[in-house]
Amino acid sequence: MELTGAIWRKSTRSDNGGSTCVEVATNLPLMVGVRDSKDRGGPVLTFAPAAWTGFVVAARVGTLTDRP
Repeated sequence: MELTGAIWRKSTRSDNGGSTCVEVATNLPLMVGVRDSKDRGGPVLTFAPAAWTGFVVAARVGTLTDRP
């Protein structure tokens, strides 16, 4: 996975009482990267752009559900 050139930004919803924790890179051509801002050298989750967009839309409208 190639993350060179990733521009990371913190989620505006992530800063809850000073404990920012999520950064997202959406400028990569074939993937969206998600990482813990407190462990920037740690693992990165990657998603296809369409899957990430679907997740963000579902989170915004409140349609995410737990699945067994």
